[in-house]
Amino acid sequence: MKNIDLSLYLVTDNSENEEKFLKTIQEAILGGVSVVQIREKTAETLEFYNLALKVKEITAKYNVPLIINDRVDVALAIDADGVHVGQSDMPCDITRKLIGENKILGVSAATIEEAKKAEKDGADYIGTGAIFPTATKDDAPSVTKKDLTDIANSINIPVVAIGGITIENAKELKDTGIAGLSVVSAIMSAENPKKASEKLLNIFNS
Repeated sequence: MKNIDLSLYLVTDNSENEEKFLKTIQEAILGGVSVVQIREKTAETLEFYNLALKVKEITAKYNVPLIINDRVDVALAIDADGVHVGQSDMPCDITRKLIGENKILGVSAATIEEAKKAEKDGADYIGTGAIFPTATKDDAPSVTKKDLTDIANSINIPVVAIGGITIENAKELKDTGIAGLSVVSAIMSAENPKKASEKLLNIFNS
C-alpha cells in the first residue's frame, strides 16, 4: 500500500480566474492541504493540460501529490502523481494498467460493493460521498455517516469523505474511520484559503 497523507485532500473547481486559482492552491498547501486533485469538467484538453502543468509547478515545489480527475491522458502527459476515476469513468483495472503500478489511483465509491471492487482492481484509496448536500457535484449519490463508516471498515485501503464538508460540519465525521477530508468550496471559495485549510486540518486531527 502506498503511503499517502490524505488528511486534507483539496479538489479544485473550475478555474475562471487562473491567477486567483493558482494562488488559492498555493495558500491551501501552506495551510496544510496534503493532496491536490484538479477537476476540470468543462475545459478543452489543451486548456486542461496547460493548467495542470502550472498546478504541478506548485505541488512539486511543496512535495504534495497532484491527482488528475478522470483524464488519464492529461495525467500521463504531465506526469502527474496519479488519477482519480468515478464509477462512470475509465474502469479502475484498465486505468491501473495505463498508469502503471507506481502512480496513485483513487476511485469514487458510494457502496461497500463498489469500494471492494475498486480495492481488488488496484485502487490506492477510495473517495466516498456526498456526505453532506453539495452544490459542487449535484449528481453525487448521498452517503450516510453509517455508510461511510461501513465502507471504511470493509476495505484495507484508506477512505476519504467528500461532499459538502465545511469547517462547521467536519467534526461530525469523527469516529468514522476515514483517512481524511476531501473538500472543494470550503477552501476554493474561502476568503482566506490558508486559514480555512488550517482549521479543517485541526478539526480532522483533534
